[in-house]
Amino acid sequence: MTKEPNIDDVQEPIINAPPEVRQIIEQVWYLEKSRLDKKSFSHINDDILKIVKEVVQ
Repeated sequence: MTKEPNIDDVQEPIINAPPEVRQIIEQVWYLEKSRLDKKSFSHINDDILKIVKEVVQ
C-alpha cells in the first residue's frame, strides 16, 4: 500500500527553509511563471544567478 502524495509533504522543505532560501525559491518561481505565460523558452540561468546574488548580498 502506497501513501498518497500530500501537498504539505511537498511544501514542508520550503516552509522550513531559511528566509533567504524561501525568497530565492519565490523569485525563481515568479520568473519561471512569467516566462511560461509569455511562452518564452530561452535560457534563464543568468536570471536565476542574478536572483541568487541579490538575495545573498
